[in-house]
Amino acid sequence: MQPRRPTELTPEERATYEWQMWLPGFGEEGQRKLKAASVLVSRVGGLAGLVAYQLAAAGLGRLVLAHAGDLRADDLNRQLLQTHGHIGRPRIESVVRRLRELNPRVEIVGVDENISDANAGTLLAQADIAVDAAPLFHERFALNRAAVALRKPMVECAMYAMEARLTVFRPGETGCLECLHPEAPPEWKRQFPVLGAVSGAVACLGAVEGVKLLTGLGTPLLGTLLTMDLGTMHFRRHRLRRRRDCPVCGSLFAPDHEL
Repeated sequence: MQPRRPTELTPEERATYEWQMWLPGFGEEGQRKLKAASVLVSRVGGLAGLVAYQLAAAGLGRLVLAHAGDLRADDLNRQLLQTHGHIGRPRIESVVRRLRELNPRVEIVGVDENISDANAGTLLAQADIAVDAAPLFHERFALNRAAVALRKPMVECAMYAMEARLTVFRPGETGCLECLHPEAPPEWKRQFPVLGAVSGAVACLGAVEGVKLLTGLGTPLLGTLLTMDLGTMHFRRHRLRRRRDCPVCGSLFAPDHEL
């Protein structure tokens, strides 16, 4: 874990974040908590790129961003931290540059790798919480295992076509991703229908959940799955249950724990 940043707000920070510090239950104390906090984001594309953007705008202290590969033309309908002139170059370079341009006070660590079993623990050890928005389930499962092992909350964001899902896992209090998905859904592939505005909608909600976890503002979606059909604007909340036989988080609970 990196050393904590000083949490006293500068005059410039007070001026920048003044309007959000007017939020009931947030105030200057909430802003100091954000400044002291760090978040790992898995993939910073059309969805989590905007999570990172919103967290940087809100005054988070440190972002650790993991995303490999070079920018392609077909990324640009949704990956709003990219630019046309960056096609063919590493995506993470543009992400880091654009976030630093937005808020130079945020420490940005760009990692030109996707999350895997080999790096998930090391990267998550540098953060307080994780935001998961990887397109492939082996990456999601790797981050989930690291989050449970390190006892760190994870904001889980996903979308497909006009549908989106959002939940929050906290090890020892809720189940985990493998409770919800014991196996990767067979239809989950690298390429799928994406409208950028749908990615952006769930991204903003995911950023709100991250702020709530880090500052105590509001009530996070712990143990609750929010599903959204943006084609009909139909939103539902579903209670998530732990699986006693979950190979990842089952050992965190006593046998008689209420499920």
